[in-house]
Amino acid sequence: MEYFASLNPAALVRSFPAGIAQGIIWGIVALGVYITFRLLEVSDLSVDGTFTTGGAVTVMLVLAGWSPWAAMAVALAAGIVCGTVTGILHTMLGIPAILAGILTQFALYSVNLAIMGMMANKAVSVDKFYLAISSRNVTMAIVVGVLFAVLVIAALYWYFGTEQGSALRATGCNPQMSKAQGIDINLMKIIGLALSNGLVAVAGGLMAQFQGFSDINMGRGAIVIGLAAVIIGEVIGNAIAGKHLNFAGRMTFVVMGGVIYYIVVVIVLWLKLDSNYLKLFTALIVAIFLAVPYLQSQAKSSFKKAGKGGKS
Repeated sequence: MEYFASLNPAALVRSFPAGIAQGIIWGIVALGVYITFRLLEVSDLSVDGTFTTGGAVTVMLVLAGWSPWAAMAVALAAGIVCGTVTGILHTMLGIPAILAGILTQFALYSVNLAIMGMMANKAVSVDKFYLAISSRNVTMAIVVGVLFAVLVIAALYWYFGTEQGSALRATGCNPQMSKAQGIDINLMKIIGLALSNGLVAVAGGLMAQFQGFSDINMGRGAIVIGLAAVIIGEVIGNAIAGKHLNFAGRMTFVVMGGVIYYIVVVIVLWLKLDSNYLKLFTALIVAIFLAVPYLQSQAKSSFKKAGKGGKS
């Protein structure tokens, strides 16, 4: 009883806005993960390094006098290059996708250190530089984050409705049939990985500005968090909209999955649980939400079998 009495509900409420702001940023990461994990059905682990690349590039350019938006545009380009490298390793050199992502991520550790002048972290103060988003003004950070997420979703919705975007989605659905229809599936995989990592890098640039620094380890676990947001968003979206959930709706729920994930993180920290166990909690959350669709399908098949047995 003394433990629960020590918890301050007001402190929890005050911490929600910052959690929502960070959740939106991770929701953008989740959109990148969604492209590879769901549309291409490729496991890309390079995003842990690409997230840091985006943060490092953005901070260093802002420190050099660039506007944050121009800096994030360069971060986008850097992420696209990283994704392209992973795609080339996978498609042209025959390296399995998961290993190609690990190799890119491994190499990016040194690259990111070089970008930051061989320093483990670089600070950028909102007092000295204009930033697009900052934890000093959480309300504005949420507004900017929401507008940016809406812009990204609209752009992706348009792109995946084009001929090339449709070819990319077809490649993920059925590579053999797509190849038979004349689609260059290797090129589609490279484009998908490049686009995915570009989005992740932009999110890294936003996070670096929000927290006021870039760090060599800021991307550690990004793939797990992004995957958690994707799974949470899909489960909730299917529960609410079901078969009526269209592509734009799915991407919207993916971003919401990032927000929900971070709200859970805020609650865990508010409960004064050891933050060292946060990755364990994240793994449990992902495992639970990954299991939900399977358990639902098992339950439905069990009901069908029971129904057939009753009729006979």
